Amino acid sequence: MAHGYPDVVLDHVSKVFGDGTVAVDDFSLSVRKGEFVALLGPSGCGKTTTLKMIGGFEEPSSGTISIAGQSVLGVPPERRSTGMVFQNYALFPHMNVSENVGYGLKLRGMPKAERQAKVKRLLDLLSLDDVADRSVDQLSGGQRQRVAVARSVAVEPDVLLLDEPLGALDANLRARMQRELKRIQKQLGITFVFVTHAQSEAMAMADTIVVMNAGRIEQIGSPADIFGQPTSRFTAQFVGNNNIIDGTVTSLDGDRLVRSDLGTFRLPPGETSNPTTLSDNPVSLVIRADQVRFDTGDLDAEYDCAATGTVVGEEIVGSVIDYTILLQEDHVFHVEQHESLIERSPALNDTITIRWPSRDTLLLRS
Repeated sequence: MAHGYPDVVLDHVSKVFGDGTVAVDDFSLSVRKGEFVALLGPSGCGKTTTLKMIGGFEEPSSGTISIAGQSVLGVPPERRSTGMVFQNYALFPHMNVSENVGYGLKLRGMPKAERQAKVKRLLDLLSLDDVADRSVDQLSGGQRQRVAVARSVAVEPDVLLLDEPLGALDANLRARMQRELKRIQKQLGITFVFVTHAQSEAMAMADTIVVMNAGRIEQIGSPADIFGQPTSRFTAQFVGNNNIIDGTVTSLDGDRLVRSDLGTFRLPPGETSNPTTLSDNPVSLVIRADQVRFDTGDLDAEYDCAATGTVVGEEIVGSVIDYTILLQEDHVFHVEQHESLIERSPALNDTITIRWPSRDTLLLRS
């Protein structure tokens, strides 16, 4: 459980490279001690540059960074209380597992007996005791990652920085290592700042997710908040499988509705009497794909929004089928349906009506 006081604070941090490229723009974040934070965003959004600035591998152009209450501006990486796990793990090929894990302790002058005892404890903790004398090139991807984590935490950093360390692993191993990293982090109580472009990784491991776009923070929140309550169009499009309808608020027979090219739809119940939801205001409706159903004639009255289109694609993702529905010429809608409902599913090229409850719709103001 994360504690209440901050371990890492970035205050209005920006990074502009020599060619004028703005990699990070006015970034402010406070990370609590013992918290697992994921920086999530597409390639080029500035998340790795942010991580490097925390670790001392890049200096900010403006703003301040502090770790454990102390400014680290101008402090080189080796003098910061951080550890870094790179995507390629950066292990020493000429050393065995134990030597890799104990390398930082040796540099710090820890006596050999004490160093060996600490390395053994870490290898036991990370289930690496049976490969202690093995060369790192004889290890699996998951084992190499755990060695990299063990080497970084051996020197007891306040913060462990991880730059897409699961990117080189296959899907099954990646899922196992997500659980393993979360277990290690909670057991050690070390603050983790983790960079990823994969929302599944962020959702599975992080206490807090920072969604980044073009060097700026789009949204900060828990996985549940980011998934269920996106506050910007970018977050709604990047996280989850959301459908977005653009329109304007209008009034019809006393009802507040959203008028769009796809039809007229009810506002979410909490917005119907909201004075900030004014007529003729441009808005966007966000509808999660798993909240949309095919109209088979037996849906409850709560499914009070509807549109008609053509089934143009389907993709099986585990036990869920993601259907692509073409509404009009260029507007695509996604419907996620569990395989248990497959007998009631349409075929490709079928014309179908889809429905969703207005109560589950999220309204974004433009």
